[in-house]
Amino acid sequence: MVNVEELRARILYRDAMMLVIDKPAGLAVHAGNRSDHHLGQYLASLSFGLPNPPELAHRLDRDTSGCLILGRHRQALRRLGALFAHGRIEKVYWAVVMGGPPGDAGVIDKPLAKIGPAWRWKVKVDESGQPSVTAWRCMGRGSGLAWIECRPKSGRTHQLRVHLASIGCPILGDRTYGRTADGEPQRPLHLHARAVTIPLYPNKPAVSVEAPVPDHMRAALRACGWPGESARVSQAVAG
Repeated sequence: MVNVEELRARILYRDAMMLVIDKPAGLAVHAGNRSDHHLGQYLASLSFGLPNPPELAHRLDRDTSGCLILGRHRQALRRLGALFAHGRIEKVYWAVVMGGPPGDAGVIDKPLAKIGPAWRWKVKVDESGQPSVTAWRCMGRGSGLAWIECRPKSGRTHQLRVHLASIGCPILGDRTYGRTADGEPQRPLHLHARAVTIPLYPNKPAVSVEAPVPDHMRAALRACGWPGESARVSQAVAG
C-alpha cells in the first residue's frame, strides 16, 4: 500500500495542465473486483491548489508500473484525450519476457478481443477483434530471458501482455498469459511504462518524461544486460 506522501514523491512532472506520476505496481487506477485500494482514493491530495482533483487521461493495468498521465482540469483532459485518440502520445514500455523473441525487432499486428464473463474475462488474439499493433525491439538477452522495448501503436486492454505471449515470449510474472515452471516462485509482473512523450503545447517542445525502473525488475533486467540507471532525468515542476 502507498500513502499520500509516497505518491507525491512519485510525481515525475507537474505543470498547470497535467501531472505524470510513477504508478507503483500493484496499485489499481480505479476500484475493481480485486481490491478496494486504488489510485482514485488519493487524487484529491494531488490537486495542488486547484478546485478539483486531477483525473486519469489513460489507464495502466494494476500490476504495471510506470508513467501515468493525469489531466488537472477539463480542458486538459479534452486536449490529452484528443492526443491519445489520434495516436500522438508516444508510450515506451520495458518488459522482461520468458524465452527469446524471433529476431531483434519487429511489429506484432494482431487484433484482440475480450472473452469470458465480466468477472473473469481475458483477452485473446481474434480476427474479429479490434485492430492492435505493437512495435518491439530486443534490448538484451539473458539465460532464458529477454529485455524487450515495446511501443504500442494502439491502446487495447492487456495488449502488450497478449501480443508478447503470442510470439512465444510471455512477460515474466504474468499469471494470466504467462507460465511458471514447477517449483518456481511466482514473481511480480515485469512490465514497466518506461517513458511518455506528450506534445501538449503547440508552440513548445513535447514533454518527455521517464520513470525509473522499479526494484522488482532490476535483477532480471541486469541479467539481460541492462547497465542500470545512469541518472534519473530531472523534470521541471511548475505551476
